[in-house]
Amino acid sequence: MSTSEIPVGSNFIRTIINEDLANGKHKQVITRFPPEPNGYLHIGHAKSICLNFGLATEYKGRCNLRFDDTNPTKEEDEYVEAIQEDVAWLGFDWGDKALFASDYFEQLYQWAIVLIKKGKAYVDSQSAEEMRTNRGTLTQAGTDSSYRDRSVEENLELFEKMKNGDFSDGSHILRAKIDMSSPNMNLRDPAMYRILHAHHHRTGDHWCIYPMYDFAHGQEDSIEGVTHSICTLEFEDHRPLYEWFLKELEIFAPQQIEFARLNLSYTVMSKRKLLQLVNEKHVSGWDDPRMPTVSGMRRRGYPAAAIRTFCERIGVGRSANWIDLSVLEDCVREQLNETAFRRQAVLNPLKLTITNYPEDKVELLDAANHPQQPEQGSRQLAFCNELYIDRDDFMEDPPPPKKYFRLGPDREVRLRNGYIIKCDEFIKDENGEVIELKCSADLDTLGKNPEGRKVKGIIHWVSARHAGKVEVRGYDRLFNQENPDKAENYLAALNPESLQVTEALAEPSLLEATAGETFQFERVGYFTVDSKDSIDGKPIFNRTVTLRDTWQR
Repeated sequence: MSTSEIPVGSNFIRTIINEDLANGKHKQVITRFPPEPNGYLHIGHAKSICLNFGLATEYKGRCNLRFDDTNPTKEEDEYVEAIQEDVAWLGFDWGDKALFASDYFEQLYQWAIVLIKKGKAYVDSQSAEEMRTNRGTLTQAGTDSSYRDRSVEENLELFEKMKNGDFSDGSHILRAKIDMSSPNMNLRDPAMYRILHAHHHRTGDHWCIYPMYDFAHGQEDSIEGVTHSICTLEFEDHRPLYEWFLKELEIFAPQQIEFARLNLSYTVMSKRKLLQLVNEKHVSGWDDPRMPTVSGMRRRGYPAAAIRTFCERIGVGRSANWIDLSVLEDCVREQLNETAFRRQAVLNPLKLTITNYPEDKVELLDAANHPQQPEQGSRQLAFCNELYIDRDDFMEDPPPPKKYFRLGPDREVRLRNGYIIKCDEFIKDENGEVIELKCSADLDTLGKNPEGRKVKGIIHWVSARHAGKVEVRGYDRLFNQENPDKAENYLAALNPESLQVTEALAEPSLLEATAGETFQFERVGYFTVDSKDSIDGKPIFNRTVTLRDTWQR
C-alpha cells in the first residue's frame, strides 16, 4: 500500500490544519516524528507515526523522521536502524534522509549563547540535590539559586569551559532564567545543557555537553520549518516553555498540538519496563512476538495494513481512554481473512482410520487456496485411509446434535474438502485416553451432499502418511491483567501461558513455507513463519491471532 492510499480520518488536529491553510497561515503542512533512539518502537509510536505521516500525505506536505539523540548514554545505532525499518515497514517514506538532533548541536549551542547574552540563561553550580530542594513543590514556590545573578561575562566563560571539557559531570548546568515562582514547574528555571562526558553514536567525543529535550526540540522544529508539532498530552504543560524559547530566540515558532496517547489493555508501553522485560529475559528480545513493539508484531505476523487500520479506527482525541487489545486483534483478523491462504494443520493430533477405504489407495483432493477468492487457485491434498484430526473435534460423550457438530460415537461429520465419515468405534490406552478412532466413509459424498440427511459439522485433517511435523508457537497476551501498570509489581501480572510450544502435523505444502508467509490454519487461527528461528524445510509457525476472540475475561 502506498502512502498516497493511507486514509486520514477527521479529527481536531485536521480541523486546526484546515483552518491554518484556509487563512493563509501556512502554505504547506510539515510534521515530524521524533523518536529517541534508546529502544524499539511500540504500538503507541505506531499511532503517532500514522498520524504524522498520514497528515503530511493527506495534505501533500512532508513528515520528517528526526531522531532525538541528545542522550548518548542510552542511544545506539541498533535502535536507529530498527526504527527506520519499522517506519518503512508501516508504509511511510521520510524523503532523502533521516534527520538527527545531533545535526543541530552547533546551532543549539549558539542559541544558548544568545540567551546567555540576553540575560535569559545562567550557569548554575548547585548540586543536583540542592536544585531539587530549591525547585519547590506544586504548592510552594521555588527558591532562586545563589548563582542566578552571575554576570553575562562569567556565564559565557563558564559555559565555554563546560563545552571544552574543563569540568566534571554534574558540576555545572546551564539553566534558563524564567520564574522560580511560576505555578508551572516547567518554567522554574529549567535545565538547558548538562555536562556529559560520553561517546555519542554520531558525533563521537566532539561534545561533552548535551542539550536537554525541552530546550532542543522546539528549535529543531523551527529549523525544519515544522508547521504542526504534534505530541502526546504529557507535553501540554511543557508547551509554555517550548514557546518561551522560540519567542526569546525570535525564530519561527511551530504550533505544538497535543493528543491523547494510546493506552492498550493487557500491555505495558513504558520503555523502561519493556527494556526490563528484555534484559531480565522475561521475553526473548525486543522482537519477541508477545511484545507490543512494531518489530514484535511484525514477527508475529501482524500486517502493516492492519496496524494502520487500527490507528485510524481508534481515532485521535484529547481525552485519555483505554483501547481493548481485541480491537487491534480484530483489525488483524479482518486483514488476514482477505489475504491469508488456507492450509490444514492439526495441533493436537488424534489418529483416525477409515476402515472401508483401501489401504493402498492415495487420492488427491482439490482444496482452494482461498474459498472467497477462486482466482487464487488451489492445491491438492493427499488422502488415504489413515488420517489425523484434532483431538478437540471428538467427544466420547458429546452434547445433543443440535449443540455439537463435531465427531462422536455414531456421529457424522464431513472432512474438509473430502468425504463424510461416521465414527463407529474408538480405542483407548491403558490410561483410558482415546488414542484412535475407527470410522467409515460415505464414498458417494465427495464434492456433494448425501441424500436424505444433513451433516453440518466440518473438521480439518491431515494424511498420516504425508503430513510433516512442524513446531508451532502459540502466543497469547503477555499479561493476564487488563492494566498491568496498576499491579503492585507489573511483573507479577505476566501471563505464564503466554507462550505454548507444540509439535503439530501439517499438510506438505506448509513445509516449504518461507519466513514471513502467513496462513490461516483452517478452523484454528492465523499463523506466520517465524522470521528468526525458521530454516529452509523446517519452518516454525507463530500464531498471529485466533480465528475469533477467545480471551476469557
